[in-house]
Amino acid sequence: MKQPDAPIVNMEIDGVAREFDLDNPKLPDWIKDGAMTSGGYPHKKRLKRGEYEETLEDLQKELVKALAWMRESDERVMIIFEGRDAAGKGGTIGRFRQYLNPRHARTVALSKPSDVERGQWYYQRYVDHFPTSGELVMFDRSWYNRAGVEPVMGFCSEEQHKKFLHDTPGFEKMITDEGIHLFKFWLNVGREMQLQRFHERRHSELKMWKLSPIDIKALSKWDEYTAARDSMLENTHTQHAPWTIVRTNDKRRGRINAIRKVLLTLDYEDKDASRIGSLDSEITGEGAQFFNKFGA
Repeated sequence: MKQPDAPIVNMEIDGVAREFDLDNPKLPDWIKDGAMTSGGYPHKKRLKRGEYEETLEDLQKELVKALAWMRESDERVMIIFEGRDAAGKGGTIGRFRQYLNPRHARTVALSKPSDVERGQWYYQRYVDHFPTSGELVMFDRSWYNRAGVEPVMGFCSEEQHKKFLHDTPGFEKMITDEGIHLFKFWLNVGREMQLQRFHERRHSELKMWKLSPIDIKALSKWDEYTAARDSMLENTHTQHAPWTIVRTNDKRRGRINAIRKVLLTLDYEDKDASRIGSLDSEITGEGAQFFNKFGA
């Protein structure tokens, strides 16, 4: 499998000039040593595997109950996962779905729009995948492409970007007024941790397919993505469709807190609060103001 070219990227992190060669099989010490705590992440080590697996299993048992409640009551649930590349979207979705009936819990991961789709109302191709009664649908990226990768990479005009930010709160109000339970997750990863995960993908025969030319181009556009993220949160974080921020330098903690958020919000039958537990407020919060606490 031929991999895309990866130029050496120069960047400044915490006031220090750095050079990153993705093709070098040796991960630089400054990335290895700073990955877990990058972006001001509060935990210095990953959650222990035993505690993680035990907690995750309890949460997945609750998810099974929650899906049964959706089926019995015809409820519709939709979860959007957004975040920088390598923030852990796919892995988190996988833990949500692991023990759920695939007939009633599905993932939507759309490729770039076709010529026909480009001529349609922007949201149209996403609406086609919305949940029916008794169904859980998870979007691995969503209409929020127009708030992130499209304006940063020049795939949409400035006017289209502004229109999206203006129109989206109203679009999502229609969704929630329809009775669909809508969750929006921004999975936030620190810069050194993102670089470490990119490096792992580059040098893994099992994961190299995850690293696209767009990912590599994004290496030098960290600040542009940050500005786009902040603008997105400022314009589309609403009472009816709030953004939940989950810091995912530790994927284990991130997955657990994302699942907890959904379970704590849904009012399903036979909910076991002792199994679910409480959110880690150091890594989970709402809206742009949450970033003000740690400046990432």
